[in-house]
Amino acid sequence: MAEDSLTTTNAGIAAHGATRLPSVEIDSYNIEIKDEDGFLGDRASKGAFQRLLDDWRKALRETGDDPFGRRDTKKIAKSALDEALAGDDVAAAAVVHSAIEDFAQELAHVTKRFLRTKAWAETECIVVGGGFRQSRVGELAIARTDILLKAEGHAVDLVPIRFHPDEAGLLGCLHLAPSWIFEGHDSILAVDIGGSNIRCGVVETAWKKAPDLSKASVWKSDLWRHADDEPTREGAVKRLTRMLKDLISEAEDEGFKLAPFIGISCPGVINPDGSIEKGAQNLPGNWESSKFHLPRSLLEGIPMIGSHDTAILMHNDGVAQGLSEVPFMQEFERWGVLTIGTGLGNARFTNRRDKDKVKKDREKEKEKDKEKDKEKGKKDKDSKEKA
Repeated sequence: MAEDSLTTTNAGIAAHGATRLPSVEIDSYNIEIKDEDGFLGDRASKGAFQRLLDDWRKALRETGDDPFGRRDTKKIAKSALDEALAGDDVAAAAVVHSAIEDFAQELAHVTKRFLRTKAWAETECIVVGGGFRQSRVGELAIARTDILLKAEGHAVDLVPIRFHPDEAGLLGCLHLAPSWIFEGHDSILAVDIGGSNIRCGVVETAWKKAPDLSKASVWKSDLWRHADDEPTREGAVKRLTRMLKDLISEAEDEGFKLAPFIGISCPGVINPDGSIEKGAQNLPGNWESSKFHLPRSLLEGIPMIGSHDTAILMHNDGVAQGLSEVPFMQEFERWGVLTIGTGLGNARFTNRRDKDKVKKDREKEKEKDKEKDKEKGKKDKDSKEKA
């Protein structure tokens, strides 16, 4: 059995759930704020939007004018709501817009509560991820919330995460790894564990093209909807191990130089030893048990990748989604992420890079681009004159 010490700082790899990563300091994550009605995050979740939409539908049903008919609100797909916004049925569009407005008010309220905490003080930008964001409805709700916050004088930008939620968590795992690991390898394995699904992927670093990992991409990913199979905890680990082994074989066949590293995005508070303190209640079985250790279990099944011992790092899923935005948040010093899904994930970051240096680097890149454009223009002109 591979020793779990492979994943500790003794091996030059940071601890699980670390607050200090190569690119950022994690000021906080998975904050649970309560109000008189319970957890504040419940007011800005996917379920909260569905309840608000249902409230408007109920009000209309009293007069028999519900444009969505008898359909259960929970079964109305995001795509159907997006179609309603753009369709000819103005009543349906109005109902969706009404729910969006109510949800934006709730999200603005929740965001302000976060901004009042010590950990989120002076936040300059907040990225909004999660499955809700991947729709026109979600984008409008985020944009409306941004306007509400600015109208009240909050100097913070609220923007949608740029990557698809299915890929953001995988890409974020790159930023858990130490930078030296990219020098001899072009890809890593990443795992994104959720309450319904487990997704594994091979992530290309594109490190030689962009050392800041801004050009990284998911080469291939596999999805298992464990909620449909209702496996035991041990069954879930075995299935996950098989998925990773299959990806290793496919990546090697394709000629990738896989790093001996697996990054894991997982719900809950992750202890430095790789155990889960709390927040994993939606996963199959008891993942918070003192007798369960996911990284160690995976190391038993995958002790080596290539000719090197496997190293594994695990962090919170909201943190991982936020980390996918690291290359694009360098103009800010302090920024955060909110992930809207079953609940409301959250994390706040402080960039470790010097902001002035980043601006100078970008100015240099712009100057280089201008020189290239001038050179291209000159060549085009010479070609025309010769013709």
